[in-house]
Amino acid sequence: MIIVSNTTPIRYLSEIEKADILKELFGRVIIPEKVVEELQQEGTPQAVRVWVWNSPAWLEVKKADISLFTPRLAIHNGEREAIALALELKANAL
Repeated sequence: MIIVSNTTPIRYLSEIEKADILKELFGRVIIPEKVVEELQQEGTPQAVRVWVWNSPAWLEVKKADISLFTPRLAIHNGEREAIALALELKANAL
């Protein structure tokens, strides 16, 4: 199973020091580079920014090919890259 996350679960689980639940549930989680960027933005809680800087081995960062997904509605860049990366990884797994 391939698990790709956007910013929200990583941000809030790391903020309450429960991000390891993702490892327990999935073993490995993949996020696009844009999600890392969003998690490092000014205004993001310091605890989250530190967690991302010292991210665990089970969290993998990959570059997303955003040409694979053009949303019909406005969504955040992290969400767009997460969907594009999931589509790319699914296609490569077939």
